[in-house]
Amino acid sequence: MATERLQKLIANAGLCSRRQAEQLLDQGLVQVNGAVAQLGDRADPERDRITVRGEPLAARPQPLLLLLNKPVGVVCSCHDPEGRTTVLDLLPAELRHGSGLHPVGRLDANSRGALLLSNQGEVTLRLTHPRYGHRKTYRVWVKGQPEDRVLERWAAGVPLDGQASQPVGLVLIQRRPQATEIELRMGEGRNRQIRRTAEALGHPVLDLQRLAIGPLQLGALPEGRWRRLDRQEWQLLNPTPPP
Repeated sequence: MATERLQKLIANAGLCSRRQAEQLLDQGLVQVNGAVAQLGDRADPERDRITVRGEPLAARPQPLLLLLNKPVGVVCSCHDPEGRTTVLDLLPAELRHGSGLHPVGRLDANSRGALLLSNQGEVTLRLTHPRYGHRKTYRVWVKGQPEDRVLERWAAGVPLDGQASQPVGLVLIQRRPQATEIELRMGEGRNRQIRRTAEALGHPVLDLQRLAIGPLQLGALPEGRWRRLDRQEWQLLNPTPPP
């Protein structure tokens, strides 16, 4: 087998995403044949002994892709140093341990709805990188009644941290005396982007639910529950389907 970059091998083993694998390399937590590896190093998993945090890199696991309806209060992490409930805690033991599952993208702890879990680094890349065009759909309640001109500003893209934002598909669902419900369809997902945008416009988020990831709908999946994606759904999301 030809050598491959270590971050790709680690991601393909389902240990974490490729970006997280690069962080492990930067932190000196990856070794090849007993020597600390550097970002950019390559290895052959059939000939070289690769360890991460002192543990041998496992063989590539059976491909898994799950859809989870994340509740509020659950964090999108495999481990939480504060002891909070993680998305992996919502899975049965046989999937929590040894399967290599990790969250694909993020929802902050106060948000809820559709979240994908995968053990395939290439799948994670395809589902999170903007070039693959997986737009996400959200149902959001904001405080007060934003005027039409404010909603138009939001739809046009509100700059954050001095950087322009992409236009947003925005549909007004309903206005109530104390709150307004809108639907957003977005192609980018910066850290807490919806909440920060709403705050900047003077209408903080009261509730945020992700309804869909690309063509994949949350549907009637109960909160806190999960299901495996079938072969057709894998193909809809464009990664290579499981064997």
